[in-house]
Amino acid sequence: QVQLVESGGGLVQPGGSLRLSCAASGITLSRYEMRWYRQAPGKQRELVATITSGGSTNYVDSVKGRFTMSRDNAKNTIYLQMNSLKPEDAAVYYCNARNVFGSYWGQGTQVTVSS
Repeated sequence: QVQLVESGGGLVQPGGSLRLSCAASGITLSRYEMRWYRQAPGKQRELVATITSGGSTNYVDSVKGRFTMSRDNAKNTIYLQMNSLKPEDAAVYYCNARNVFGSYWGQGTQVTVSS
């Protein structure tokens, strides 16, 4: 059974940092394209960052220079380091694993940015 479990969300002040984690079981993350999405209340789910099986990363313009996505193959975990957080970054963040064989989602972790 495939499970993706996100963690690391919480309340942070504007300008602060958080590191989200997504730990996988049942699949080997290095064989998948991994994505972080976010969804704020009343808004559509937005693709934030991607890391390919080859390790290439890509980011939505609004987070470039502030967010960094990485993967630890030994831990079968991906991360999203979020710096200089803004109120507009507040959302539920989801990790997603996808390849030709399927697509899997985590349950999400809440990020709140507020003073």
